[in-house]
Amino acid sequence: MISGKPVHKLCLTMTSPNTWYPLAASLFLSIVPTVAEVVKSLSDCDQFLLEGTQPQVPGILEGGRILNQNRYKPICQTFDNERRFVTLYDTENRIPVFSAYKYRGGVGKRPANDWKIEPQLEDEDDKNMKLGDKNKTYNHQAGNMDYRRNRVFDRGHIFPSSHAFNGSDKMATFTLTNVVPQAARFNQGSWNRMETCVKCVMDKYCNGNNGVIEGFVVTGAQPSSNNILRNRINIPSMLWTCNIYIQHT
Repeated sequence: MISGKPVHKLCLTMTSPNTWYPLAASLFLSIVPTVAEVVKSLSDCDQFLLEGTQPQVPGILEGGRILNQNRYKPICQTFDNERRFVTLYDTENRIPVFSAYKYRGGVGKRPANDWKIEPQLEDEDDKNMKLGDKNKTYNHQAGNMDYRRNRVFDRGHIFPSSHAFNGSDKMATFTLTNVVPQAARFNQGSWNRMETCVKCVMDKYCNGNNGVIEGFVVTGAQPSSNNILRNRINIPSMLWTCNIYIQHT
């Protein structure tokens, strides 16, 4: 029970390419300017976390403290001067640890694949997220070059555009700091079906008598030990997601 409101919680973990395992499933009844700011703490963007509570990621994020701040960077992902979601990014594996967002329902079509990068991760004094240079290799993050002429792996969203509230929110998800290499048949198959299923559940159970939809989602990746794309980008061994949705009355 959160602030007197019934809370539903669903956590899943999935292994590529085609198998998914429930980790825990419990129900408790009762183009415009874009800014993506690298900040010091996830607490700077805690509006995307239920009651500001940060996840526990052993060895990375414990008790609200990032253990290696040189490697793991929190990014307030902001589009059109409005913060849309938050990402904790691993600059060595060049994939997100997780992205967290508030689900408010999602409508509209998928936008164009205009992939962006985070300039501040490259020590550029620019808070604006910008389109990636297709011919450039970046030191601390993935770039379009890393996925070029590759038919095996997709740029797999962590925060899927289908879960984004409106067109601007959807465009904000198309940053390479919000994707991991996913086997195409997994991304377009079982993982896509899971995202659709979670959306259906949240649309049904988040929508109370007042018509307000509200849920909190944290989705992340567990890096593999030695599976690397182009000798640069870690290919995760597992993806996980935890969804907490509030039933309004």
